[in-house]
Amino acid sequence: MSEERFNELRGEQVVYAIHRQERTFLPTREHCPLCPTRAGGDATEIPREAFEIAVFENRFPAFEGPRGAAEVIVYTDEHEGSLATLPPERAEALMWVWRHRYSELGAREDVRYVMIFENRGVEVGVTLHHPHGQVYAFPFLPPVPERELQADARAGGCAVCALLAAELGDGRRVVYEDDGVVCFVPFAARWAFEVHVVVREHRASLLEFDAAELRSLAAALQALVRGYDALFARPFPYVMVVHQAPTGASGAAVGGHVHVEFYPPLRDADKLKYLAGSEQGAGTFIADTIPEESAAALREAIAHGA
Repeated sequence: MSEERFNELRGEQVVYAIHRQERTFLPTREHCPLCPTRAGGDATEIPREAFEIAVFENRFPAFEGPRGAAEVIVYTDEHEGSLATLPPERAEALMWVWRHRYSELGAREDVRYVMIFENRGVEVGVTLHHPHGQVYAFPFLPPVPERELQADARAGGCAVCALLAAELGDGRRVVYEDDGVVCFVPFAARWAFEVHVVVREHRASLLEFDAAELRSLAAALQALVRGYDALFARPFPYVMVVHQAPTGASGAAVGGHVHVEFYPPLRDADKLKYLAGSEQGAGTFIADTIPEESAAALREAIAHGA
């Protein structure tokens, strides 16, 4: 079981999950626990010889009942690849899986926030290379979604709607858009190639999406990741997080506007952005690039990656 302690100076919870110290670390392809279990091979987490998308409880959970949950979502039974290389219909199906996990976990009385995310690349601490994401069902409201609710209060309405309107009005930082979704490097981006993928219509959670919006979101995410990979002609590391409304004890969504944020650590082809003194000690990012220039480079890369 994990233990939670409250950090008084920072005003936030810290979770101690010491059993995670023993989790599987960068196994060879032959011993990947996310591959199918094939005849004559090692037993894996997925007892099937083939599958499309698999979801299971994390063997090394940060949260588990009766206080939250942690799950793994495996995108494909192919060991090589990424979100970008999935067939479009598989990427669309993944959006429905995200929707289902938000619905089921968010309805639990012990869950306040459902966070769907993906860590890609050893640069961000990935321990398994097989294409996959995760879901954390928090038993408390974490600081970032709490600050987003505070931003709504400051804006006197939906802060994400206001930011989207400003980005569309300016246009210089928009890198991709279609009828349902807009991708942009935000005006105050912290990471060099940070991108926010925002649904045009105000939707508190994926539960409010129709089929066309889920399809549009999948297409935008794939286009962006292909662009990332084309930017420096290499697999592009990132942390991707789906931001949705917190859930109450009743399972009802409270506030929020669905958007997906990408935090890539690269600031150049072979240079990483490290969180050092100012970022960790003061909580203030010192950026090495300007968002408009990053957006121009990424726009071109998305065009080439299409």
